[in-house]
Amino acid sequence: MSHTHILSNRKALLVAALVAMTASCKVTKPYQRPEQVADNALYRDVNTTDSATIANMPWQQLFTDTDLQALIQEGISNNLDLKIAVARIKSASANLQQSKLAFLPTLDATASATKKKLSVTQGAGFLATTSYELSLSSSWEADIWGKLRSTKKAYLSAFLQSEAYRRAVLTQLIADIATNYYALLAYDAQLAITEKTVTNRIADVEAMKVLKESDVVTGAAVVQSAANRYSAEVTIPDLKQNIRETENAICILLGRAPAPITRTSLDAQAVNTDLHTGVPAQLLANRPDVQQAEYQLRYYFELTNVARTYFYPSLSITATGGLSNTSVSKLFDASSFFGSIVGSLTQPIFNQGLNKQRLKVAEANQEESLATFRQTLLTAGQEVSNALFKYQAAIDKAKIRSEQINYLQKSVDFTKELLKYTSSTNYTDVLTSEQSLLAAQLNSVSDKLQQLQAVVSLYRSLGGGWK
Repeated sequence: MSHTHILSNRKALLVAALVAMTASCKVTKPYQRPEQVADNALYRDVNTTDSATIANMPWQQLFTDTDLQALIQEGISNNLDLKIAVARIKSASANLQQSKLAFLPTLDATASATKKKLSVTQGAGFLATTSYELSLSSSWEADIWGKLRSTKKAYLSAFLQSEAYRRAVLTQLIADIATNYYALLAYDAQLAITEKTVTNRIADVEAMKVLKESDVVTGAAVVQSAANRYSAEVTIPDLKQNIRETENAICILLGRAPAPITRTSLDAQAVNTDLHTGVPAQLLANRPDVQQAEYQLRYYFELTNVARTYFYPSLSITATGGLSNTSVSKLFDASSFFGSIVGSLTQPIFNQGLNKQRLKVAEANQEESLATFRQTLLTAGQEVSNALFKYQAAIDKAKIRSEQINYLQKSVDFTKELLKYTSSTNYTDVLTSEQSLLAAQLNSVSDKLQQLQAVVSLYRSLGGGWK
């Protein structure tokens, strides 16, 4: 093949490639974020233009309890779900790196020795020949329709999705540790209240015995007071079981075997009242699971682009060169050199419906991921709204509960005093007042717990914890 002819072929291939690349703009499409994905209606009864949000607050600043901070740090270092998330990032990174290298030509080296026996003439035997060959071959596919570019973008989205998943695991881990820690403190407080109540009711039993000896009360009051003592005491094993199970749950989050958890007290916990939510559009930047859902959408969007390119011709160039000779000693002579360059344009005509199937599957996956993305946003808005209302409800209950406990305490004191001096009061009145007081005291602990956990829930639902 003459030098002029080779240049002519190269120009033809170059022109074809330029024309094809111009047309490729119509094959693949640029990604655009869905419109109106995070309007202000996401937060129910919350209308604000203030962009300040607790999601930007470091978790060390929100959780000031040093014991809780130590547990969260241990969880970040050792939690197994986080380690799984990191492993996914490594896998996605490998795929992304390969998609970048796909733009480069392949290169293979081959060394071979071939022995042949040829028939010389009929009945005259065979002629044995041996040939030796060293060669390099390279193949390159021109990305004229954007298949490789879209594949790289898809793997980039998958990589970013895996990183967003790690952040989502991190925010959930911090929230789970804090939620269980506060629950543990609440069980401690309820146990302390119950044990103190049991001590008081043991004293009540002795007091009833003295009053019976003075004929102030009957034997029924004595047995009722004993039963009242045991009705409180019987709840202690359940509270201790709850404490043990919550400690074990925290240990799992920390990636260690079940063991006691170092902690402070519920009374030592300050409730954060400066709860800024920001605007719903910030969920796209702050909340990792929303980011993860959008990266998944972008991944399938690019795979749809890739599927479209299979309907168009592919341009590939293959070059082969090396040394070939029947003698090893002459293998490196100039006469042993050979080489070839082949350019090919392949247009799919019939592929058993594979190209159509690939496109329909990609479009269906893209449609599904779009719905998932929108659903994730709606769920995020719901969680923010629920956490805000839960926090406000806990505050309202705490105010009312304080008054309830105050009056129930007075009721217990008054009925005990009246029991000593009037026959119109019996021990049933005391029993009712004491049981109501204990229930209110335990519920007061639950109210404080609800406030603390609502702050944690709001922090997580706004996307706090990973920055």
